[in-house]
Amino acid sequence: MISKLLVANRGEIAVRVFRTCRELGIATVAVYSDADADALHVRAADEAVRLPGAAPAATYLRGDLIVAAARTTGTDAVHPGYGFLSENAAFAREVVDAGLTWIGPPPEAIEAMASKTRAKELMGIAPLAPADVTGADLPVLVKAAAGGGGRGMRVVRELADLAGELAAASAEAASAFGDGEVFVEPYVEGGRHVEVQLLADAHGTVWPLGTRDCSLQRRHQKVIEEAPAPGLPDALVERLHELATRAAHKVGYRGAGTVEFLLAADGTPHFLEMNTRLQVEHPVTEEVCGVDLVALQIRVAEGHALQGPHPPRPVGHAVEARLYAEDPAAGWAPQTGTLHRLAVPDGVRLDTGYAGGDTIGVHYDAMLAKVVAYAPTRAEAVRKLAGALERTVVHGPVTNRELLVRSLRHPEFAAGRVDTSFYDRHLPELTGPDDAGPQVRYAPLAAALAESRGRSRFGGWRNLRSQPQVKRYRDAADGTEHEVRYTHTRDGLRADGVRVLAVAPDRVVLEVDGVRREFTVSRYDDSGRVHVGNVTLVALPPLPEPTVRQEPGSLLAPMPGTVVRVAEGLAVGAEVTAGQPLIWLEAMKMEHRVTAPASGTLTALHAEPGRQVEMGALLAVVQESVRESAEESVEESVEESAEESAQASGQASGQEPTSREEVSA
Repeated sequence: MISKLLVANRGEIAVRVFRTCRELGIATVAVYSDADADALHVRAADEAVRLPGAAPAATYLRGDLIVAAARTTGTDAVHPGYGFLSENAAFAREVVDAGLTWIGPPPEAIEAMASKTRAKELMGIAPLAPADVTGADLPVLVKAAAGGGGRGMRVVRELADLAGELAAASAEAASAFGDGEVFVEPYVEGGRHVEVQLLADAHGTVWPLGTRDCSLQRRHQKVIEEAPAPGLPDALVERLHELATRAAHKVGYRGAGTVEFLLAADGTPHFLEMNTRLQVEHPVTEEVCGVDLVALQIRVAEGHALQGPHPPRPVGHAVEARLYAEDPAAGWAPQTGTLHRLAVPDGVRLDTGYAGGDTIGVHYDAMLAKVVAYAPTRAEAVRKLAGALERTVVHGPVTNRELLVRSLRHPEFAAGRVDTSFYDRHLPELTGPDDAGPQVRYAPLAAALAESRGRSRFGGWRNLRSQPQVKRYRDAADGTEHEVRYTHTRDGLRADGVRVLAVAPDRVVLEVDGVRREFTVSRYDDSGRVHVGNVTLVALPPLPEPTVRQEPGSLLAPMPGTVVRVAEGLAVGAEVTAGQPLIWLEAMKMEHRVTAPASGTLTALHAEPGRQVEMGALLAVVQESVRESAEESVEESVEESAEESAQASGQASGQEPTSREEVSA
């Protein structure tokens, strides 16, 4: 029997495993990097051991340090969580060789399925060799043979791009998983990502626990998942269960695992891979099947048999949304900073590795939390989750909360018409401006009134009562500027069209169009940022701020992170072409390419591999080619002259001006 368990991971999964261990009476041990010294998973454990350093390669990817931590604390079992070393057969062997119980499949099973190419061969599928790809095969997907989470994955639509994408995917895979092997497979346009949760014991029983749909993805990483996968015919579900169970039997699987498929538009299933670990999205399966997968993992590792040959049947529906510290409208750029507050309403499940006051850094994944809703039907579960997210309060860096709400309420998702290209089609409308309701429209007024009451016990009293108070704010999410005017009178505060019912430094009550509305106002520092509900505003000075001048052609860091690569041979004086990748940044499990804004000469280069940069940091400067600029100016001048001549001719003859294309023709 296991008495003390170490989780070789961080964040939300560690907290999740500790929760089950407490229920089972098992003592817990955390490991942590210097960046995680005061993280929630450390505070949640009974004991914790430091892994010196901050980068994953020096900490959570050091199996020897983790095994040493287990020995030091008298641990008798290790749970790998997901990510990092969770699918590393060598680490599993280290744990077993140290005389510890490994909460996972046998190392041989991990090894068999760790490489996606070998896994496909086991399933009778021959991967496409990169050298054999022709234009007729496009589009194709370049994938890392090891690991997951979208790392080392590229869609290639032009044959000329294949070599570069293979090199980029290999470099990213080597950095993330220590294995640069990549392969190519056909890319299924508009496919559905469907998976089967498995649980197997050491006595030959394999349970397929229903299906999940994980089609809503960005950068090949899942955003919204649900169980069961909607709209699948019973015969197809049985077929997926059969294929998944066969994969488990082929490798002598034991414990929790997931077999992933891509369903073509006609319903044909394509085997993707087998994840030999617990998945991030496991809560939706737990909700519909009424099981605790972590508890079952531990029971199986202790040698117990699953209770009966048949798994529990899924009942009802569950939907999970991943709340990320990222800006979907800015290329999904990760965000960093202090998470001042995270409050999710009752009635839904919250799995998180963060609490108010924690710091979101650049070293690890940008996921803040998973919010899960369960209901008897899919429509009810989706409505419940959307409502909970709408009322969720997040104060700190920009998040994808609003995108999640809009995604769940989109007609296609509501109808169950989901596929992996959902965000390719709908991202602009999901991140664009929305008709702001009263809670958003009157947030600047609430901020101004709360600030006036907070400054003095007289509520900002002035000699000239007839003169309005004026405050200016900028919306931190979209940059919109707001000017607020209100007046102190003998009868109290007045604002156009709004009746002020109550004002306090942290609470404002207004009557808008006859409806009473309450606003919660929060401040956490002297930065001038004020949070009104989920609206974050930045106080502006009475006069416009001076404009910061930036040298033309400057390449700025789009996010805080680490420079992982600079284009080969790149140096000051080099000639570059527009769109050419110059610098690669990595943060929170994402890699971003910084490209040349125009063709010209590199006149400055401040980026070097390993350097940590803040968002907005100057990385390089490209001076645009004078000849190219002059040619563009001449071309534009000729086009404008032609257009003006055409307009004049049209007006003289009584005709409408023709288009520029018609003039050129």
